[in-house]
Amino acid sequence: MSKEYEVVIGLEVHVELNTKTKIFCGCSTAFGGAPNTHVCPVCSGMPGSLPVLNKEVVNKAIAVGLATNCDITRNSKFDRKNYFYPDNPQNYQISQLYYPICRNGRVEIELPDGTVKDVRIHEIHMEEDAGKLVHDSFTDETYVDFNRSGVPLIEIVSEPDMRSADEVIAYLEKLRETIQYLGASDCKLNEGSMRADVNLSIREKGSEEFGTRTESKNLNSFRAIRNCIENEIARQIDLIESGDNVVQETRRWDDNKGYSYPMRSKEDAQDYRYFPDPDLVPIVVSDEWIDEIKKAEPEFRAAKKERYKEEYNIPDYDIEQITAEKRMADIFEEAIALGADPKKVSNWLMGETMRLMKEHSIDASDLSFSPANLVKVIKLNESKEINNAVAKEVFEKVFSENIDPEVYVKENDLSTKADSGELLAVVKKAIEANPKAVEDYKAGKKKAAGAMVGFVMKEMKGKCDPATANSMITEELDKMCN
Repeated sequence: MSKEYEVVIGLEVHVELNTKTKIFCGCSTAFGGAPNTHVCPVCSGMPGSLPVLNKEVVNKAIAVGLATNCDITRNSKFDRKNYFYPDNPQNYQISQLYYPICRNGRVEIELPDGTVKDVRIHEIHMEEDAGKLVHDSFTDETYVDFNRSGVPLIEIVSEPDMRSADEVIAYLEKLRETIQYLGASDCKLNEGSMRADVNLSIREKGSEEFGTRTESKNLNSFRAIRNCIENEIARQIDLIESGDNVVQETRRWDDNKGYSYPMRSKEDAQDYRYFPDPDLVPIVVSDEWIDEIKKAEPEFRAAKKERYKEEYNIPDYDIEQITAEKRMADIFEEAIALGADPKKVSNWLMGETMRLMKEHSIDASDLSFSPANLVKVIKLNESKEINNAVAKEVFEKVFSENIDPEVYVKENDLSTKADSGELLAVVKKAIEANPKAVEDYKAGKKKAAGAMVGFVMKEMKGKCDPATANSMITEELDKMCN
């Protein structure tokens, strides 16, 4: 009889905080600058330079801790983590080992089958990010970009409470949602502002002892995380069943090739020779400081969903979709505040907005059009100033360039023709040009009138309301039947 196994998973999640400047200097944290342009003597590790703590980093770290039910450490300190690597300019990283800013938290997750469970958080600590190595496969050379060096990070360390890839993804989604709603980070995995290390081991079902764990580093997509976990579970079970030992090590997952390979044997804290950073004073967190951060907490998704059910007459599915991203929920609420109908705003967000986001590979956090311009499109369409097709065309310009829809419609002569005489003439022309459809209509096939709407729209170059055209065609055909 084959043995049954249980997987044990804990995560170390690194999140880049979206402060304007780095954790210990005034350099920009903006993503995508030319290499080595967001640097100074502090973040490039020049001798004699001294770090100065950015208070906003502490504010955001505490906010994340409070939102994940952590205890806030009232006397917190920074430590030096010593290691030698090309993208680490000081040959040490300023981090927190002994007195992390947050401890003993928990996050409630909901699984696809509706099961709810808590994942405990061991700690959240602040640290600086390293630089980035850029490998040129053509020249076989490696370049170092220090723009990211000194960007503020929090590392969220869970307890080994997860038992499947589904639980891991649910936990990461809840963390991302919470942090995005706080406005502490955009949590873009593709840009590295959220990345996860997976600590995974296998044990026989029912056993209380942990197996030997491996760590898979810097996974930056949910797909890669799931693939890595499923592959590592199978790899460790194969080793155990073949009588081999699982080696405690750090592994690198290659999602394109679908396998992992060892990087180095697993380090312990002693290997990094941690000691208190002599250049940074302790952080003393007062009750008043914590109360101030609590007062600034936003309405989180769960509360927002409940309020939407009470205030807006929209389906639960709409609520789920809109509240999944804070930026989408913000646009929705601002548009309603400007007088738009909630369901119509919801339709535009879940329809055209999400279609264009997918088409242009844009995250909700990058949406730049104003809710006011969305409302103008909706109202132009409601008043039949523009028809549905034109409304979608105009919204594409709003989506990409945030143009004023009213000005754009006027300048491009997109307004629906209001001259009923002109429209009537085209309707009569459509009837004359479609004798077969006329005969079908007279024979009781009322849908035949729709065949002439396309003719009218083409003649009017799309500048009429299809419903109005259909109504006029039906009226004229009814006259012919009487």
